[in-house]
Amino acid sequence: MPVWSTPGLATPRVGMWRLLTRSLRIRETNVKPTVLLFDIDGTLVTTGGAGRRALERVFELLYQRDDACRHFRFDGMTDRAIVRGGLRGIGRPDTDAEIDFVLQHYVPVLEEEVRRVDDGRFRLHRGMREILDATASLPHVAVGLGTGNIREGARVKLQRVGVYERFAFGGFGCDHEERTELIRIGASRGAERLGVPLQQCRVVVIGDTPKDVAAAEAIGAEAVGVGTGNFRPDALVACGARCAFEDLSDPAARAAVLGA
Repeated sequence: MPVWSTPGLATPRVGMWRLLTRSLRIRETNVKPTVLLFDIDGTLVTTGGAGRRALERVFELLYQRDDACRHFRFDGMTDRAIVRGGLRGIGRPDTDAEIDFVLQHYVPVLEEEVRRVDDGRFRLHRGMREILDATASLPHVAVGLGTGNIREGARVKLQRVGVYERFAFGGFGCDHEERTELIRIGASRGAERLGVPLQQCRVVVIGDTPKDVAAAEAIGAEAVGVGTGNFRPDALVACGARCAFEDLSDPAARAAVLGA
């Protein structure tokens, strides 16, 4: 089942009925509808470098260049932006068609790289499974992804740690090359899932980079930082995060995410 579909909706009529029921339940609880958008790399999971290796292999496969991505960091970048940077780095045209061509070959290579990483290096970060469990019974919370990964890349990475099915929607790197815009798209999809206007929702972006924080600020969302990537919590707060933690195993972190 694709990440961006709505699981369990057999017909449009049944789907509309469930959305209406959920909307009514939200109003009855007298709590603010909340959209949570989780980044993937460095936030939900550590992949042992599988994504970078897959992209480097694809450039070598297609262009016989193993140095396309060595001149910049991937932190907070979308897949499309990374491929564009790689193409420019080797003097190739960076048209949308060329980027699509690279990403088409990227997914099967990523699947291979993900399978090769041992469990000690490919893992779900502390506190993530618990907070996903905590949101499962909350009708006013929609849990999605706000990630630079293309949809199929997100599927590959999250299936490895068994949480792919926990995210029914998202904003992805194939929706838009700019992180702010894909976060906006993800927030809108979350509001649709809750059956309420986006303006009535509390939107929280959970991420590990200053780019996650900046994207949240740009759409008027809250940013909760985690120090599970390459940036410390204090650095994320300095960039504008409402709060930041070592990871989401901290009870205060869960309270910040859920608004408790």
